[in-house]
Amino acid sequence: MKPKQKIIIVGGGFAGIQFVKTLNEDLFDVLLIDKVNHHQFQPLFYQVATSQIEPSSISFPLRNVFKNKKNLQVRLAEVTNIRPTENKIETTIGEFEYDFLVIAIGCKTNFFGNKEIDNNSFTLKSTSDAITIRNHILQTFENIISAREEEKESLLNLVIAGAGPTGVELAGAFAEIKKHILPKDYPGIDFSKFNITLVEGSKHTLNNMSDTAKTASRKYLEQMGIKVLTETLVKNYDGNLLTFTNGNIMKTKTVIWAAGVTPNLIPGLTTDCFTSGNRIKVNRVNKVDGIENIFALGDIAFMETPNYPRGHPQVANVAINQAKNLAKNLKRILNQQPTTEFEYKDLGTMATVGRNKAVVDLPFIKFKGYFAWITWMFLHLMLILSVRNKLIIFINWAWAYITKDTSLRLILSPGKKK
Repeated sequence: MKPKQKIIIVGGGFAGIQFVKTLNEDLFDVLLIDKVNHHQFQPLFYQVATSQIEPSSISFPLRNVFKNKKNLQVRLAEVTNIRPTENKIETTIGEFEYDFLVIAIGCKTNFFGNKEIDNNSFTLKSTSDAITIRNHILQTFENIISAREEEKESLLNLVIAGAGPTGVELAGAFAEIKKHILPKDYPGIDFSKFNITLVEGSKHTLNNMSDTAKTASRKYLEQMGIKVLTETLVKNYDGNLLTFTNGNIMKTKTVIWAAGVTPNLIPGLTTDCFTSGNRIKVNRVNKVDGIENIFALGDIAFMETPNYPRGHPQVANVAINQAKNLAKNLKRILNQQPTTEFEYKDLGTMATVGRNKAVVDLPFIKFKGYFAWITWMFLHLMLILSVRNKLIIFINWAWAYITKDTSLRLILSPGKKK
């Protein structure tokens, strides 16, 4: 019997989880490396940030997810370098050898080189980010109660930069808690002065979706009292003043940056392996150009296909299906069989704006409103990993729908070391 091949998979996101689940256990020993010890369900980060669900509902410990996988080891570490000629990686806990390396480390927030915005704004790319935003928003209202009148303007302005799905869903969720929840908690605050502003550089909200979605999402947002600024770019933010490229200035203590992503990078691959956008160039089986035993999956992978000559969209469905295809192809490679080329079938996109308000683009139909909202909830529940978490989230959603309230508004800041 041949010894098992050693595979290292870097990243426990949608691609990493699906890859390990699909991989043949009899042929491969797997080492999964991630900086955090849990899989994070990114589509619902905004609900943690707005106190609608608990972080534990969308965070899944990797060791528990794979507790029945006898061929898998998990290591909590950061990969600092790849040495392709030696089949080794360097990490914060030591070196590891591999027969095959799979990179699935996703993307981070893109600040387009502006360090000041990077230092002073909030991001929403992890469960930790979502908790940080929740703490900040709740603390802001605690501060407003005792703030001097001249200080209140900046505290009462909340700005979200980027009107893609993350920005739109965040803005809608904040508008709902502004209307239904926060006035009960803070009766001394005049919430008519609490302003939510959504800033977008393109002409439309949800600019990558259909005209129906663009028009409906903006209409919903404005009906909910959100100020939508399209064709508007942020020039700078110093923590107090937000400056636009048109010269306008806004006082605010809260800017959430959702205006773009850029791939996470690991040193060691040559510049020939990357596109101009820093995505890793791969062939139709996700093999990195010029390297036989290194593969890249999901958001960081740039694959040209007849249907997607400019690369695939950076969405979970692409990552999941690339991972399934690669796991099966590695078995074929070991058995010296022909590999199957990847092609993505677009199943559609969707976004929710608020209670009974959502937009759905499917290949054969576009729709909005209550039925779109139900569709959005059902499909997201199906993607949650465990039955227990599906049930918890469903109960939270049902309770919030009936009562227009939640009891999750906790400020959980790390304690100071003595």
